[in-house]
Amino acid sequence: MATQWNDGVTHRTGYARRMSTHLAAALVTFCLLQIFIVARMGGSLLLHLGIIIAIGGFAVAARGLEQRWEMLDPSGLSSQGLALRFRRDLVQLWSASIIGGLLWIPVSIIFRALFG
Repeated sequence: MATQWNDGVTHRTGYARRMSTHLAAALVTFCLLQIFIVARMGGSLLLHLGIIIAIGGFAVAARGLEQRWEMLDPSGLSSQGLALRFRRDLVQLWSASIIGGLLWIPVSIIFRALFG
């Protein structure tokens, strides 16, 4: 309905749309990894609050990356330049998503050692 009236909704094409899809999948992966690891490690309320903060930070960073691609896509850069930037951003995105989720393992171990 919003696109019917053309009320300022951005229409993503090409790399911006693909990056948006990857961002959504990476965010879901990040969230599920965190929840699964903290639940398996016997997480407390404090660790669950940490998860909420981490997910919020990841969402803010993801929105920044999405806005970058909304500006880069129509910028007129060559297709090779865009493809190189896209692959680099994908590697960084998925690395951050997986490594960020796995960082809860040492945090949970230390938390359990300190607080039982």
